[in-house]
Amino acid sequence: MLIEGLIDNEELGLGHEEFLQVKYWMTPSPYCIRHGQTLQEAGEMMNHLNVDSLPIIDEQDRLVGMITLRKLLSYFINGNDRQLPISRIPKRNFAYMRAEDLIFSAASLPCMELPVVDEEEKVIGILTSRDIVDGYTKLILKLKQTENSAEVLRIILERAYEGIAVVDKYGVLMEFNEAYSRFTGVRREDAIGRHVTEVIDNTNLHQTVQTATPERGVIQRIQGQDMVVHRIPIWNKDEVVGAIGMLIFEGVSEVYKIYESLQATYVQEEKKHQPLSVELKEDSRMTLDRIIGNSPEISEVKRLARRSARTLATVLITGESGTGKEMFAKSIHHLSPFSNGPFMSVNCGAIPEALFESELFGYEEGAFTGARKGGKPGKFELAHNGTIFLDEIGEMPLMMQTKLLRVLQEKEAERVGGCEKYRMNARIIAATNRNLKESIKEGTFREDLYYRLNIIELQIPALRERRQDIPDLLSFYLEKVSTKYHLPKKSFTSDAISFLCQHDWHGNIRELVNSVERLVTLVDSRTIEVHHLKQFIGEETQNQQVTFHSHSLIDEAKDIGRKREKEIIIDALKEAAGNKKKAAEILGIHRTTLYQKLKRHHINF
Repeated sequence: MLIEGLIDNEELGLGHEEFLQVKYWMTPSPYCIRHGQTLQEAGEMMNHLNVDSLPIIDEQDRLVGMITLRKLLSYFINGNDRQLPISRIPKRNFAYMRAEDLIFSAASLPCMELPVVDEEEKVIGILTSRDIVDGYTKLILKLKQTENSAEVLRIILERAYEGIAVVDKYGVLMEFNEAYSRFTGVRREDAIGRHVTEVIDNTNLHQTVQTATPERGVIQRIQGQDMVVHRIPIWNKDEVVGAIGMLIFEGVSEVYKIYESLQATYVQEEKKHQPLSVELKEDSRMTLDRIIGNSPEISEVKRLARRSARTLATVLITGESGTGKEMFAKSIHHLSPFSNGPFMSVNCGAIPEALFESELFGYEEGAFTGARKGGKPGKFELAHNGTIFLDEIGEMPLMMQTKLLRVLQEKEAERVGGCEKYRMNARIIAATNRNLKESIKEGTFREDLYYRLNIIELQIPALRERRQDIPDLLSFYLEKVSTKYHLPKKSFTSDAISFLCQHDWHGNIRELVNSVERLVTLVDSRTIEVHHLKQFIGEETQNQQVTFHSHSLIDEAKDIGRKREKEIIIDALKEAAGNKKKAAEILGIHRTTLYQKLKRHHINF
């Protein structure tokens, strides 16, 4: 059956052994204490950070031990000097983990928290008992989900919805469950093999195959009743091979009529105030679930964002312009302990240099000509007990970088023209589309500020690196733009969607939204086809059309691309002398992405 082929074993994710590697479950970039600091400082850090242990590192940031709250209390009870340096404490054997170790091996160790080190013995994370339990729980869930998949699919077909129908790319029914059969009065064996229009009233499921556009929660009249249905295209690589229709519930006629009446009234009222467009009022609380995409690349970034939100560490978000860095910043804020506080966003590239200090730290009355009476609080002051997002941090002037570094170190700031400092308690998230390491070499960005900001780094992949998400993004923004401008809902042909999936999207999500808005407003037809793209998207997409219909040429190009990618990865590993972390930096990708590519290309280095 077609539906039994919908789940590819390779798409189930990592193998069980790799799934349990420490790197996927540890809390990254933990707080550490240097062995030259005192027992008193260790106690104060644990109390302030609310942790039970701290890794001890030397001048080269290498792990040399662990100090626990229990051990610290023992030293204090025994009358030891609180100013005693930690380096004076007798060293004992201590346990630690490596990123590629399995969490199974941590279960037999006596410690509740284990530091994780890299090849240079530097601390990159900490594995807690909570992390281990989390890993075991997810593994059990993973096993349950993949066990007896055919039986699970059968149950979904019969019980998950009131009716499920599956068609192939020609609109012929390949699956028709008993619930749908009971409702339509057509036996399952009589329905399968027939065109869907012969079996289901007013269906558009065969059109879903042509448009490749998912439709959720639409109304369809079947057997004289208004029904709520989902229609979802089935993709196999770059081609739509079928569609699934799901019947949700029946008997909504009265509710739908009331909804239509309210919607018509609402639209008329809005048009009086906004004749050309309507400004959509969205919930300001951004969550990771609202970031569209389920590709492995974006899923990994979401996972790291969730884990980084648990800590109070500074986060540096990197990625090309238009990839959605601010959306991730807001998501981290709302998952963090500061979620009840304000989220203040500062575009460091849009503030004149002369106004930078007063904008960030505020000013007192009379600080300069034209200063507001009573003064004005700065962004850091307004972000108290919340999060401050420093966007385009690479554009910040050098003089301000020095002042920002001091504020981050001292956790206090002073208004321009003021004489009293105020305490700063805010989560810091910075973002840039620049290569800050290159900026450091060029002398335009301070190295010490870079390391202060780059405690946890989130690299947002470009849209061309996660093409799997493009159909969902197109569908979402197509509906959103149509609603915004009060235009009839439009759809893409499957050829057009496949065509757009091959576009490089140098402007990323921002370019995609702009293109969808242009197509929706300028294309007269209700269906957007490939020839419309040549007119409204540009030269690059036009050039791709030459080989669009030649599957052999596409396959050949993909084979060449895979071979070339493998060669580039091997060259980077050789240059890094086998160090995968350095190789990932050379390639400009996340280390986890590198591991996935090594596995895909069967590279053992």
